[in-house]
Amino acid sequence: MSGKIAGFEPFYNADSRLLILGSFPSVKSRQQNFYYGNPQNAFWRILSSFFGQPIPGDVEEKKEFLTLNKIALWDIVTSCRIVGSADSTITDYEVADLSRVLNFSNIKKIILNGGTAYKIFLKSYKDIALPYIKLPSTSPANARPKDGEWINELRRTFN
Repeated sequence: MSGKIAGFEPFYNADSRLLILGSFPSVKSRQQNFYYGNPQNAFWRILSSFFGQPIPGDVEEKKEFLTLNKIALWDIVTSCRIVGSADSTITDYEVADLSRVLNFSNIKKIILNGGTAYKIFLKSYKDIALPYIKLPSTSPANARPKDGEWINELRRTFN
């Protein structure tokens, strides 16, 4: 196993209302240098469907989409050892300091994208004052249906 890999900086601004935390960027995301870079990942498709907007293409379009819709993105793991993109291989990890985002934005809720993000989040943040919820991973490795749960939670958050 190679050395530790760093994840991405958080994406947010003062107007961000929802923080979506993944586990750690996939190989394809690391190649693009932004979140949810694998076109097989349902993340951008689900959010675009909910907001009735086209699926953003490049990184700049993704940033514009997130800003417009008041969404912050980060991963609960900021650096780790990982084999490929498999969450099950994450070891020797550092946990995100969520105060970096929460102290400078208007976050009202946190969505944990998948079980690994949720488990790691709970180790450090189970007593956080904000509401949080685990949703099914949008990863292509998760074959179970996920759109309905995501859409329902987004509806509760933004309506």
